[in-house]
Amino acid sequence: MIQSTPVSVDVLVVRFDPGARTVLLGVAPRAAEPFAGELALPGVLLGLGERLREAGSRAVVSKLGLQSDALTGTGQLTTFDEPSRDPRGPTLSIALWATAKPAPGGGADVVWCRLDEVPALAFDHNRIVADCRPLLADRLWRDREFTAGLMGTGFTTAQALDATEALTGDRPYPANLGRTMERLPGLRRTAEHAAALPKGGRPPSLWRWE
Repeated sequence: MIQSTPVSVDVLVVRFDPGARTVLLGVAPRAAEPFAGELALPGVLLGLGERLREAGSRAVVSKLGLQSDALTGTGQLTTFDEPSRDPRGPTLSIALWATAKPAPGGGADVVWCRLDEVPALAFDHNRIVADCRPLLADRLWRDREFTAGLMGTGFTTAQALDATEALTGDRPYPANLGRTMERLPGLRRTAEHAAALPKGGRPPSLWRWE
């Protein structure tokens, strides 16, 4: 008799922090064994009849302490099926992305870390982050829901460069990035500019969604 394999939903919650000029990932200590007290991505077992987005929202609310309205978007990334990924037995992990507001709140024990400074995480969550980072980078400036959820309704060219560097690891040439951004439906470069820089220089352009 073939037994069904439990399915977990693990969420990479990311937000752009204008002050830190980077994209941050939310993790929190686990409350129960296995790996009690160790940092992990927010995750839950998929309930009977539950949709993935519902499970993802439940994971973020219950594990990071965020309010559901702090999330600005969510979607599916990929599946991890290594049989030994969970000491309790074989499980499938469906990795989701979720974007959050710049200052989403949350529990006091939540850790917001840079993607290139992710601490040791429980289970195979470091591998999940490493494998999903390029998938997130590929969505930026291609997927409207992800991009708008991460960047907000309006942002500067400088912030676009910061977010791209945080996800890809490389800082793009501004003109090349501008051409890429112009191809995303609904996103346009406005005639507005951000406040002048303290030491002079050309203020960055503002981008907004139509």
